[in-house]
Amino acid sequence: MKETSEKETALDRQRREKAEYLVKQMTLEEKVFQTMNQAPAIERLGIKAYNWWNERLHGVARAGVATIFPQAIGLAATFDEDLIETVGEAVSTEARAKYHMQQRYGDTDIYKGLTLWAPNINIFRDPRWGRGHETYGEDPWLTSRLGIRYIRGLQGSHEKYLKTAACVKHFAVHSGPEELRHSFDAEVSEKDLRETYLPAFEACVKDGDVEAVMGAYNRVNGVPCCGNEYLLETILRKEWGFHGHVVSDCWAIKDFHEGHGVTDSPVESVSMAMNLGCDLNCGNLFTYLIQAVKEGKVKEERLDEAVIRLFTTRLKLGALGKTEEDDPYAGISYLEVDSPAMKKLNRSAAGKSVVLLKNAEGLLPIDTKRYKTIGVIGPNADSRRALVGNYEGTASEYVTVLEGIREAAEPEARVLYSEGCHLYKSNVSGLGARNDRLSEVKGICRESDIVIACMGLDSTLEGEQGDTGNIYAGGDKPDLMLPGLQQKILETAYDSGKPVVLVLLAGSAMAVTWADEHLPAILTAWYPGAEGGRGVADVLFGTVNPEGRLPVTFYRTTEELPDFTDYSMEGRTYRFMKQKALYPFGFGLSYTEFSCSGLEVSERDSVDNGVEVKLRAANCGERWGRETIQVYVGRKEDHDRNPQLKAAVKVGLESGEEKTISIHLPADAFAVYDENGKRYIDACTYQIFAGGSQPDQRSAELKKQRVLCAEVRSVRKYCIDETI
Repeated sequence: MKETSEKETALDRQRREKAEYLVKQMTLEEKVFQTMNQAPAIERLGIKAYNWWNERLHGVARAGVATIFPQAIGLAATFDEDLIETVGEAVSTEARAKYHMQQRYGDTDIYKGLTLWAPNINIFRDPRWGRGHETYGEDPWLTSRLGIRYIRGLQGSHEKYLKTAACVKHFAVHSGPEELRHSFDAEVSEKDLRETYLPAFEACVKDGDVEAVMGAYNRVNGVPCCGNEYLLETILRKEWGFHGHVVSDCWAIKDFHEGHGVTDSPVESVSMAMNLGCDLNCGNLFTYLIQAVKEGKVKEERLDEAVIRLFTTRLKLGALGKTEEDDPYAGISYLEVDSPAMKKLNRSAAGKSVVLLKNAEGLLPIDTKRYKTIGVIGPNADSRRALVGNYEGTASEYVTVLEGIREAAEPEARVLYSEGCHLYKSNVSGLGARNDRLSEVKGICRESDIVIACMGLDSTLEGEQGDTGNIYAGGDKPDLMLPGLQQKILETAYDSGKPVVLVLLAGSAMAVTWADEHLPAILTAWYPGAEGGRGVADVLFGTVNPEGRLPVTFYRTTEELPDFTDYSMEGRTYRFMKQKALYPFGFGLSYTEFSCSGLEVSERDSVDNGVEVKLRAANCGERWGRETIQVYVGRKEDHDRNPQLKAAVKVGLESGEEKTISIHLPADAFAVYDENGKRYIDACTYQIFAGGSQPDQRSAELKKQRVLCAEVRSVRKYCIDETI
């Protein structure tokens, strides 16, 4: 079953023909074993052993020493497409360097190949989801753009070879609950499917040219994702023209009969998966394909197609047989791994990911001439686990926030430290009384001029089902509150009368409503990576001007969230919520002040060919800074949805400097989806909002300024996507 594509080149055809030639010489058993993640060598054909399973979410993971960059949600907070691609390039460089070293010594173990199962582009629709910190947040446009650029960084731009092969996951409609994922049916309307859950995947396939797609564990409207004809064949291959390979999530195929109950046996499960579009099994259930083919449940031609796709990917990587002599990446040295340049990039990324949420009366940055004794408290202050998130590698050095503060403050200021409390237990010492560090906290606050409280979570509290040490069911959070005694310790610090800075290290939104009402300064640093302590300290002491923006909404309470198992987008995220956020999506402060003016649009009566948006951005403050110009589009009379992000640009400005910013909004930026999932341009008035935040009332209150607004009218209604 040969595929053709408008993008197919002579080289593509040559590789496919080579893959076809190899497959024709293979036995049924040999072909079947190539469709599992641990593919054995076929020495008589010159095919090397290869393990497809590799994790590269924010660095080379689980394969020894490598750079641990900020977790994906932190990278998303930069709103910086160029940075995300640069990080992707760094990750692929280290992946190549380690791969070549491992190959030299015959090491083909798990996590040591070039097929990277990243990025995770699921939409972070609910802050309780444990794996949300693996994503780029709650917005489809931002997720699309950052996903595309990370893929470009991973895959490279060489005309002949892939640097590494990226894989977008988890396709589709996947965002918890974790403990139900092996049996859960995500019921979703065609409107929400097309408007929220699919756009990032479509963009990464069409514009990112991603090499692989991973199916999700759950069902969508009754059908398991890894054997879903509508998702894998109708949408992915026919509508979007995808020609890479599809891999199952790990052991997801056995869920067909064990969890979802849609099949009665392993043979039926593997037949369903293979027949309906899954090419590669993470796991070993595809061994039953031998029986399935012999019994006529799967045509051998379909099996051939799967193996051809897999071999084509390996040929693109130069990872099928002997590495080809003209492979441009073969010379990447192992000395690239964990190099000074990597550490510098990592520290920079950590600083750029920090979001300043509150800074009353300019308390930050900390002046060590004024504050000579700095108290640092909290369970995340000296925690390595709070730096790295999940799917992490092994760093040669971990710089905690406490260590970063000491480097930045000493010897000008004295730094005192107390763990304060356990992350979630009632005592720190095993035999200690409840709140056994309370007196120490009081003593440190008494002696300090300013207190930095490092609170939040780590990946033992939010993460994937089954992760070691995760104390909550499945890895999801039960609520949005600070766990354990952290709130009590925070209030104790406040009662001391000393100024308190709250540093949140967490991969998701926290309901820090009390802190917002009582504390003068708050910032969120996510899981900032192995250099995170230095990156956070750079912001605290003013070496770096904070520029991060929230990629998720911070809610005021857990109770205002819709039911976790409800996949309708009604009331979810900034796009559809009705209440005021604690801190809105897109929000973040700086140590300088920015203003925007002079909004102009190229069209007033038509959006058919898109709209050119132009405005002036100025730095009205006293130091250099980077503003994130955000553009939102909404229908003027639309009460069902809020204006939605359609563009974002980073602009650096010196004090007193002004720049003109031009942004193109394509026609589809104005499209809305009907109940059938079709995209329409309406006959209505559209509003274009541009500035340093979204156009909601809460952002205006926090920023003390409103964004600019212009109107464009469309005089006719029409469908813009005839393929839907």
